[in-house]
Amino acid sequence: MTTPLFLLRCVQLGLSMADLELLSIGLINDMYAESRNDECKYVQLATQEDFDKF
Repeated sequence: MTTPLFLLRCVQLGLSMADLELLSIGLINDMYAESRNDECKYVQLATQEDFDKF
């Protein structure tokens, strides 16, 4: 990952420069990946019964 790409991801997440002092690069990457998952539409969602079986 390049510095410009990292900073672009920070902007997309709405992070400020002050936020960067409190967060690690890995955490920011995880936050970005999870934010992309929010847009995913799942065909089937787990129910409480599924969680109980797990």
